[in-house]
Amino acid sequence: MATPREQRAIKIFDTARQSPLQLNAFLTRMPKGADLHMHLSGAIYAETFIKDGAADLLCVDPTTHSFIKPIGTTRSIPPQPVCGEGHVRAEEAFKDQKLYDALVDSFSMRAFVPSAGVSGHDQFFATFDRFRNLNKSHTGEWLDEVATRAAAQNEQYLEVMETPIFTDLSRIVSKIDWPSTPADPAQNRTGDATGTSREDLSHLRETLLSAGLRDEVAVDRKELDDVLDARDSIENCGQPSARAACSVKIRFLYQVLRAFPPQHVFAQTLLAFEVASVDPRVVGLNFVQPEDAYLSMSEYHRQMLMLDYLHSVYPKVHISLHAGEIAPGLVPPGGLRFHIREAVDLGHAERIGHGVDVMYENEPQALLKELADRHIMVEINLTSNDVILGVTAPWHPLPSYRAAGVPIALSTDDEGVSRIDLTNEYTRAAMEFNLSYLDLKQSARTSLEHSFLPGPSLWQQPDVFTKTVGACAGQPLGGANPTPNCLSFLQSSEKAAEQWELEHRYDLFESSLQ
Repeated sequence: MATPREQRAIKIFDTARQSPLQLNAFLTRMPKGADLHMHLSGAIYAETFIKDGAADLLCVDPTTHSFIKPIGTTRSIPPQPVCGEGHVRAEEAFKDQKLYDALVDSFSMRAFVPSAGVSGHDQFFATFDRFRNLNKSHTGEWLDEVATRAAAQNEQYLEVMETPIFTDLSRIVSKIDWPSTPADPAQNRTGDATGTSREDLSHLRETLLSAGLRDEVAVDRKELDDVLDARDSIENCGQPSARAACSVKIRFLYQVLRAFPPQHVFAQTLLAFEVASVDPRVVGLNFVQPEDAYLSMSEYHRQMLMLDYLHSVYPKVHISLHAGEIAPGLVPPGGLRFHIREAVDLGHAERIGHGVDVMYENEPQALLKELADRHIMVEINLTSNDVILGVTAPWHPLPSYRAAGVPIALSTDDEGVSRIDLTNEYTRAAMEFNLSYLDLKQSARTSLEHSFLPGPSLWQQPDVFTKTVGACAGQPLGGANPTPNCLSFLQSSEKAAEQWELEHRYDLFESSLQ
């Protein structure tokens, strides 16, 4: 039953819903907990990339509107890029509005209209290659951008997907020939004729570690040190002049590039498990890149076998997987039948990203029941599913997940490329799927409940947000002065502390509504 404050919030929300603009303004202020599905490279707006491209002395190929590296630099002070015939300096975009606009459109979905042979899916994934020559020294600045945007929308926690620099990984992997043929998902699930038995995977792991893969862990951790120090410096964190963005907690999911040959995927995945095992800032891992790509599809089963084996070696490392980010027409019907199922049963996914194809999977009702029973949460990305897959209501499975009791939380995916924010996703959910105020509040709570932050939940039962654990029972939720027992519990659990903070924010938000 809704509390009096919630009843007032519901009334104001329902009135605001008569206008998307009024609703968006209301939802901007509403506490949203976490964004658990965010790729850093896709979360940055094109305008930032143009500024950084100029700072990096990059050039622009005006035929593809992509950043390219210069063929040299001048001896002037400051030096200037030498771009070669037909190419222009990135800084020219600040003097040429048409070039500036073309780069924004090239780096994002802005102004994109599908045409013969070029779909939204094609444009979306093509953007990343166009700005990939940017220097990763900007990563701290990019973290500040997403944290600042999150703080402005009353978010408090981000799990950011990022791929560290693989300094020597390619050299190490180049010496390994296994395996070369696709794994057939119709074959034996415990091992198949292509050399993916646990014994083979164990041997490959030992080979990679002996060849120096573990040395990459320190490299990746140093990279995290540098980018987080840069973010703190930009935001003046820990200083009296600290910006609001400092209040947004950031943790990382290690991105594994799934559209690579299997030996590369296994090496990346092994490194991800190694890093996440020793660095608390890396709270888990995820597989990324288009799920419909040839290697993503043909190697999907083998990749799940890799995760099955590595999970047995590193059982404490959290796993969230892009699964079911495919739709009819994008792949053959058989390709829609098993991705979410295998991500859960073999990949040990605790969360599923997208899950759009769930109703096309084998025995979908049984799968939905399993997701609900096992409290496997689905990260819902409405705008992303629209622009990449062309999937909107009534073809989107969000209502099916909710009807089956599967926990869901709204997230952004690539808010810079899509040119949205999390408030936009809350607004779409309310306008297009009729989610109520309490439904959206449930999404915010679910986001923190299924975060990979360490420690037990604030709540007695998974995904039931009515009774707190005994240590915090019998007192106002999110109160500024918890009892000594409750305070001790919150100090022992980073997850519960963030959940308590969310309740505090709701108390402030709902009490401020008139």
